[in-house]
Amino acid sequence: MNVPILDRSALLKHIRAVEQDHPLKIIALLPRGAAPHVEGDDAVDFLAEKREGLSLLGLTRAELDLAARLGRPVGIVLASELRGAEKARIERSARPL
Repeated sequence: MNVPILDRSALLKHIRAVEQDHPLKIIALLPRGAAPHVEGDDAVDFLAEKREGLSLLGLTRAELDLAARLGRPVGIVLASELRGAEKARIERSARPL
């Protein structure tokens, strides 16, 4: 499968729009598979900081909103939910935006 490369300026524009609508801050791009609940070879995974007022339903809405903007599946991993070895592995592989 040929997955299109994301344009950085367009990606940041979409991320900022989603951040305005949802109480989270997307801080890094993660390797594919970091958000195992999202399927698809063309999916994009992000690391985010939770802001006050974010619920599980709100997180799901943010994923769907960003997926609609990018035209591909999106997974968001919350930094506050990571622990131990998983936290260290994710943080090592994160690419800041």
